[in-house]
Amino acid sequence: MTSTPNSQVAADTQIHERRKADHIRINLEEDVAFKGVNTGLDRYFFMHQALPEINLAEVETAVSLFGKTLRTPLLISSMTGGAAEAHQINLVLAEAAQATGMAMGLGSMRAAIEDPTLEYTYQVRSVAPDILLFANLGAVQFNYGYGLSECQRAVDMIEADALILHFNALQEAVQPEGDGDFSALLPQVEHICRHLPVPVIAKEVGWGFAEQTARDLFNAGVAAIDVAGAGGTSWSQVEMYRAPTARHRRVAGTFIDWGIPTAVSVQYCRRAHPTLPIIASGGIRHGIDVAKCIALGANLVGLAGDFLRAADQNGVAGVVELAETLTDELRIAMFCSGAADLQALSQTPLHTAF
Repeated sequence: MTSTPNSQVAADTQIHERRKADHIRINLEEDVAFKGVNTGLDRYFFMHQALPEINLAEVETAVSLFGKTLRTPLLISSMTGGAAEAHQINLVLAEAAQATGMAMGLGSMRAAIEDPTLEYTYQVRSVAPDILLFANLGAVQFNYGYGLSECQRAVDMIEADALILHFNALQEAVQPEGDGDFSALLPQVEHICRHLPVPVIAKEVGWGFAEQTARDLFNAGVAAIDVAGAGGTSWSQVEMYRAPTARHRRVAGTFIDWGIPTAVSVQYCRRAHPTLPIIASGGIRHGIDVAKCIALGANLVGLAGDFLRAADQNGVAGVVELAETLTDELRIAMFCSGAADLQALSQTPLHTAF
């Protein structure tokens, strides 16, 4: 990455911190959900098994990914970092992940790459030494000077097990300060996948991956895809609340229902590769949704907004309570579907309403 004057770095840091703080505030205070589009999960149901022939107490929700075993297939999806208030949120989330055996992703780490004084806002290993932890950078930054060294710095900064490269074309497009050059990214993603010593995960941020895009990314070497489909938080709505002018607000607001529903994108990504891990996120509401995602082809299921609100309102105890509730709901859905473990659940057929 080319060097920039200290004054420019300071100005950029202030912009990043303000944006991160805005994102936290807006997600906690405003209605930023999709309105006309949902996840698509509601159209599916499990065939209820009145005689499941398994013991509820023995239903197993553990899953292994990237060499670590999780007690529940839940991921605290990437949310925040790069602002002072984000540090305490990340510590709360990480401590809860450690207590419950969840995975966790950090928010975009670009702010700390450009200003190392912000590194502490992402560092959580002190309270979560064992969790599956993901670093995070925007793939578009490869067209703005980033490369392998920045990816390695992000991984080293938090002792991450894998690196998320997030793809947020629509969000960048509706940000007045957004980075819109998404040209020729695939070869650069492939270079990172081939040379970074940890797995690389491709992640959308709320609009889903199409099948061909997923196939291209798998062929480039990504180790997993997080679909982050439509139906949960609409980041175009988040950016609408940040918009500096009426014109920007209108443009951002127009895209409230853009995207590929989560259930559809999970199936697209599974068709793109039959075995590599898929993470389902985007509008997950409860443990039955988690079960449906796994039956559709996901290996791990992520939530963001609900965990953020739980952390904000009730701290570690609130996040633990939510995770345990989701896992209880998942276990009961498995029991009533006759699936004793997640492998069996992944082979349990879903049915569509008639």
